[in-house]
Amino acid sequence: MNFDFSDDQKLLRDQARKFLTDKCDRTVVRSVLEDSQKNHSDDLWKEISTMGWTGTAIPEEYGGLGLGMLELCVIAEELGRSLAPTPFSSSIYLFAEFVKLFGTEDQKKTYLPKIASGEMIGTFALSEGNGTPKPHNINSTFTDGKLNGQKLPVNDGQVSDFIVVAANTDSNKNNNSLSLVIVKSNQDGVKSESLETIDPSRPSSKIVLDNADAELLGNSGEGWEMIQKIFDRAAVLFAFEQVGGAQVALDEAKKYSLERYAFGKQIGAFQALKHKMADMYVKIELAKSNAYYGAWALSSDSNELPVAAAGARVSAIDAYHYASKENIQIHGGVGFTWEYDCHLFYRRAKQLALNIGSVRQWKENLISNLEKRNIV
Repeated sequence: MNFDFSDDQKLLRDQARKFLTDKCDRTVVRSVLEDSQKNHSDDLWKEISTMGWTGTAIPEEYGGLGLGMLELCVIAEELGRSLAPTPFSSSIYLFAEFVKLFGTEDQKKTYLPKIASGEMIGTFALSEGNGTPKPHNINSTFTDGKLNGQKLPVNDGQVSDFIVVAANTDSNKNNNSLSLVIVKSNQDGVKSESLETIDPSRPSSKIVLDNADAELLGNSGEGWEMIQKIFDRAAVLFAFEQVGGAQVALDEAKKYSLERYAFGKQIGAFQALKHKMADMYVKIELAKSNAYYGAWALSSDSNELPVAAAGARVSAIDAYHYASKENIQIHGGVGFTWEYDCHLFYRRAKQLALNIGSVRQWKENLISNLEKRNIV
């Protein structure tokens, strides 16, 4: 594989970085983090929507820009660099992709234009609490157009207008009984309760469903297969977001190590800190390489996507966690303070690591898919 982004895509990246530097500095992130009444930056969301980013990979016939997944990868990386406090991933990586790939023509015409314009926010609800979500332990049910059960945590659940929900349509609870449905959040049968999270700028909630009106998405009984396909696509996008954040954590660690003096020397001159930053660099470059592999597989609709997505996801989680953790250590005592920004990256790294499954699940996915291809 010999892959790189085109000149136009690199130009988009540069313009996105300039835009977010201006519109999403750390004061914007902190304004959400420090205000318990805020779930995201509404002003930033409107700005992003006006720029057309919410419609990047949505076809023009449904109100989007019709660009593609590579452009979305570029934007994801820049959103990660800026720690953007928006429901972009829930609405665009997940809800929009579910509707785009599996919705009926009427569903696409109903939801995608509003998602593309930013008028509507969507998300996806799978987990029901502790344990790894599997078809046999999903207790939510969809029968005769009515949805019952509860979901937690649901990322951006309290700000979403519509939710794609995984529910069983058969009492057998197996891979062939799980279906996906779309439910409107603003109705009597849907209640949302905010949950405390390590990163309040990426909020989660508990959703209780009591005879809520819902409509089927895709074919009944094919929900698990659809989830795996969307998660592989989303894993690549999340990887770019994580790589973006990890790179800034390294940059800030390096900058501080050159500014801070101890014993008459820049602390960056000490071997122990050099080794830390070298390890950060290696992990980030590995994650970036895997993310590029994932972008290639995603854009070319390659059958290698499940392997590439799992590799990108695992390495990006590791790189972001390590870089954000060591950034705190390199800053020393001030790295643990509220006033310094180190904790913002650590919070985001931990939060993103749990979206669409834990690192352990993705390691299992990687091994399983490599075995299927007779690589291990």
